[in-house]
Amino acid sequence: MNGRRLAIGGRIDRYVGAAFGWSYATAFLVVVGLVFLIDMAANVDDLLEAGEPGARQPLGLILRFYVLNLPFLFLQAGPFVTLTAGLFTVTRLLRHSEIAACLSAGISARRVMGPVFVGGTLAAAAMFGLREWVARTVIHQRDVALTALESRSSERVFKDLWVRDLAGNVARLGEFRPATGDPPIAEVRDLRGTIRQDARMVSIDADRAVYTVRDGGAGWRLENGIRYDGGASRVESTVEWLEEIEFTPAIAVSFHRARTNPLELSFAEALELGRRDPDNVVYQTLMQYHLTFPLANLVLLLVGIPLLMRHERARGVDGLARALLLCVFYFGADFIFRNLGIGGSLDPLLASWTPVLLFGSLGIVLFDSMRS
Repeated sequence: MNGRRLAIGGRIDRYVGAAFGWSYATAFLVVVGLVFLIDMAANVDDLLEAGEPGARQPLGLILRFYVLNLPFLFLQAGPFVTLTAGLFTVTRLLRHSEIAACLSAGISARRVMGPVFVGGTLAAAAMFGLREWVARTVIHQRDVALTALESRSSERVFKDLWVRDLAGNVARLGEFRPATGDPPIAEVRDLRGTIRQDARMVSIDADRAVYTVRDGGAGWRLENGIRYDGGASRVESTVEWLEEIEFTPAIAVSFHRARTNPLELSFAEALELGRRDPDNVVYQTLMQYHLTFPLANLVLLLVGIPLLMRHERARGVDGLARALLLCVFYFGADFIFRNLGIGGSLDPLLASWTPVLLFGSLGIVLFDSMRS
């Protein structure tokens, strides 16, 4: 085998990379499709009967919801897709004795598997980017579809929502509507704000607040807004704009998502909420978790591929079963440590990175022991 073929991007890399690409497409259809069917089987009856008693939901709306929910199902199973693709690739190479041929030619198995790990790195980066993108776009459309299925209305209403700004001021939104009316506007009903101002307690109450354009920017315009200045003498005054408590409708939606389904927060959202509430362990854990979970694409390959290649072709099923079982153990450990971090029982940094470090270390040892 001449040296030119061993160059990065050479014939072997292209061949193995193409095999991994096709295997990834197959694994995506199998794994995500299975998760999709399980989720649909578990919830479709409730969605069909949601809304008025005896009424049936439009099939098109249900299909729209599930199509929009597909990226979130993939984000849950992405590392398993990558591992399955890697195992498919190795199985194919073993079946045709192509790895044995490379070993006989003096090419190490680690070098042969290089394109697979490049693919795992790209999958990890794609998962991180996909989460950020769907959090800005798809998730809003999906939630509108879900609201329409559950309440026969496309208007979302969040009740009793608390938000905090960077200065530590807080506001209670009795009823928050992120998009109401035509054209849609963000609206708050029954707003109660508390402001830190030296040693005094200042509060602002309003029957209604609307997010609207103001002097080239945007802000909350108050209806029946009253400001109460505490101190020795309580002073009341009317206010037209919410000045001291800074938050946007998008931030309010993020606070709601953190309360109802924190795992669907993006890294950018968790980072922003963590800046506003630095003592909240949920946000601190999620910031680290959104960095570590995509790394599972590489960690599982490091563990799974050596386990499969340690077995001869006749016993390849044993190696495949062990690799998949170890994947289950990883997801189990990830689930346990993540919940310990979110619950405040473990430091967020430790809770998020422990599974990656433990299984990653094991994977490096196994990968280093592969036949060369």
